[in-house]
Amino acid sequence: MLLLTILLTLSINLQAQNSVTEIPPASASAEQTWWNLLHYTLEISPDYKTKYLKGTNSIQFKALRSAKVMAIEFQSPMRINLVTWNKRSLTFTKIRDAYLINFPSDLKAGKIETIDIQFEGTPRESVNPPYDNGWIWSKDLEGRPWMNVSCQGEGASIWFPCKGGLYDEPDEGVTFTINVPSDFVAVANGELQGKRVNKNGNTAFTWIVKSPINSYNIIPYIGKYVTWKKTYDGEAGKLNVYNWVLDYNMKKGKQHLQQVDTMLRCFEYWLGKYPFYEDGYKIVEAPQPGMEHQSAVAYGNGFQNGFKGKDLFGTGWGLKWDFMIVHESGHEWFGNSITCNNYGDTWIHEGFTKYLETLYTDFVFGTEAGNEYARGTWARIKNDKPILGTNTTDKYYKGSAMLHMIRQIVGDSLFRGWLRQMNSEFYHQTINTRQVLESLNSFMKMDFTSVFDQYLNSTQVPVLEYRYINDVIEYRWAECVDSFSMPVVASFGDKNSFLIYPTTEWKKMENKFEDFKVSKDFYCKTKLVD
Repeated sequence: MLLLTILLTLSINLQAQNSVTEIPPASASAEQTWWNLLHYTLEISPDYKTKYLKGTNSIQFKALRSAKVMAIEFQSPMRINLVTWNKRSLTFTKIRDAYLINFPSDLKAGKIETIDIQFEGTPRESVNPPYDNGWIWSKDLEGRPWMNVSCQGEGASIWFPCKGGLYDEPDEGVTFTINVPSDFVAVANGELQGKRVNKNGNTAFTWIVKSPINSYNIIPYIGKYVTWKKTYDGEAGKLNVYNWVLDYNMKKGKQHLQQVDTMLRCFEYWLGKYPFYEDGYKIVEAPQPGMEHQSAVAYGNGFQNGFKGKDLFGTGWGLKWDFMIVHESGHEWFGNSITCNNYGDTWIHEGFTKYLETLYTDFVFGTEAGNEYARGTWARIKNDKPILGTNTTDKYYKGSAMLHMIRQIVGDSLFRGWLRQMNSEFYHQTINTRQVLESLNSFMKMDFTSVFDQYLNSTQVPVLEYRYINDVIEYRWAECVDSFSMPVVASFGDKNSFLIYPTTEWKKMENKFEDFKVSKDFYCKTKLVD
């Protein structure tokens, strides 16, 4: 019996108990793993007045081995009405949040097939997006319908039938058609292929995504939109940059969204080319604060700096730039191009992207500004749960802190080299923490295993103990995981800083008879002991 929700919960709990180098790939049912997702051809017709949705999804896939039962996720109260394959109706059974679809006989391994699904229903509604998931039936400031979806947490199956989870994306992208009243505009991921006027007077907008994409990132935006286009000269050539805003925000948007150019230059410098040149980049004004919808970033920050005009971390630097532009666009590299393959590893999305805020501050305002911003985010660290296998918010702040320390240890040149290497090595792939660690160790020719174990698997804050004995200082790590070993930048008084290499065993160095200090850019404690 297929129990997807229970399987996912068991998978996450098991992962939380494993060491950093032993996390398994995402667990999935046998009815999901025998086939590889290739393409969605999705078409929807939402009705604002009734909050009802009708649609079709043609799912192209390749059989990896012979099988005859396929699992498709789709949550109530939405429902599947009909499934066809080669013009034949297929039987199906609903079990919890999934449908088991039965083929008349085993499909042969290696064959490419397509099923067509008709669906409808009243999708779950979001009243506080993106913090609760669902379809957003909103109104703009002039009282006109304004529609969107928020589904990062619950997944796209709350509104269309799809293959759930993070590990399998449609390799060949999505064709997405949205039918709306003709005085409205429908925007989605990728490039606009075209629009047509239907017999009923509605207009169909068709968008094409050529790259692999997370299902939860496939999102419609429907409203009174206007747009303007710019061309960005980037690492991979000319990139189409679109800005879509509500009609009354055109002037304000054109002024404020110039920050997009600076963001792209910063992130291409640190990370390498923008990952979706074929699909373009766009900011779309949305009835939610923001979300990293691939090639169609949701923007609802009011065309102001900070987070809704606030400095989230109290450093002052957070008001120098627009939080939503920088953070949500950063996910194009970490989250959308490089995607974790299970929910227990989402720090790969959030920890890296949180640290991109520091790199952006550094890029525009200088290294010390970036360092101050990074340290400010650490006040949000709770140390309530290990990061791996849980949904603690420490995946943002402590994950970012770990990356900041690694950068202090290896220096900017190597750190930048590693980020760019990762974005080349794992381009458009789903990965796990083990692969990130292996990439780091290989590139740096250092072993950061215990660092990952300490900051991702433990809630302890390591303490660097030190003591003065005659003409030497002795130091070691305490209150940490076994065999913890992490270099730190230290100094005596106001003298030049240098790296020391403490372990859990006492080490010695010459006593300078001056104050011993550890750089404040390390998330650890220090303690003078007898």
